[in-house]
Amino acid sequence: MRKVAIPISNNRLSEFFGESSFCEVFELDGDKIQRNIVEIPSDTDSKRLAEWVEKQGVTDVIVYKVKKEIIMLFASKKINLFVGIPPNSTKEIVEAYLNGKLESDKNIIEEITK
Repeated sequence: MRKVAIPISNNRLSEFFGESSFCEVFELDGDKIQRNIVEIPSDTDSKRLAEWVEKQGVTDVIVYKVKKEIIMLFASKKINLFVGIPPNSTKEIVEAYLNGKLESDKNIIEEITK
């Protein structure tokens, strides 16, 4: 079973993970959503977010922008990070994820890797 977290602001993927109002967490079994719940991070400090995500049992996080140093924190906890995903609705994002069609914004990837 996979657990995918999507940080939300204004009912869409938040521009920055640490600036989200809450995370919508989807529990997936194969290509089916078993359930989704709303979780509010206990701390918005970007370094503590990786710990919070790990405690939730999340395996994958979908974000638009993230600080370069955060990528290593997630990698050290073996949490997959999908970066540069356009800020669409969670329904559109999860559908693309389930169908293997998440596409990163190349400009965001270039910005992070500079």
